[in-house]
Amino acid sequence: MFTGLVETLGRVAIVAQEPPGMRLSVDAGPVADEVTLGASICVSGCCLSVVDAEGARLVFQLGPETLSRTTLGTLTAGDSVNLERSLRLADRIGGHLVTGHVDGLGQLASREESGDWVTCRFTAPPPLLGQMASKGSVAIDGVSLTVVEVDAAGFSVALIPHTLAVTTLGGLPLGGSVNLETDLVAKYVARWLESRS
Repeated sequence: MFTGLVETLGRVAIVAQEPPGMRLSVDAGPVADEVTLGASICVSGCCLSVVDAEGARLVFQLGPETLSRTTLGTLTAGDSVNLERSLRLADRIGGHLVTGHVDGLGQLASREESGDWVTCRFTAPPPLLGQMASKGSVAIDGVSLTVVEVDAAGFSVALIPHTLAVTTLGGLPLGGSVNLETDLVAKYVARWLESRS
């Protein structure tokens, strides 16, 4: 489990194809501190296991399922990724409970700037929009955010200057794809209601 509070921006060092998957090496900075093999790291919203660690460089293996359901397969050397170590039971939850299990992809449809603040509107698959509510939580590329508005076509979030500066969302281009994870409670409620009908 994670909180959706990005600890640092990592830099992709090496992308190596390992059919049917791939190996991803990331310069992780302080996130690599005290990391052991098998540790869970949230990489731009996706929970990955550390398979090798060389100083501040962490190595992950991505299988076909991860590559087909996330944006991670499009990464190239030099790209930035949001990084967060897994939550300890004694930690404060400053964001919301994030599993790192990506539900689907969204796309940045518009950016509205107001001074240093930016309101972003994303499109998303209808089943995911059905699990969102105004003032509810959503994780976008692993960043815990509050939904401003949601309708049948998409949803919006307001990004403060700090979030724009310390996550990949600040440089996301129009049309850029993102990993989405809806609120854990909303998923269980939706599943329960589906099973009742």
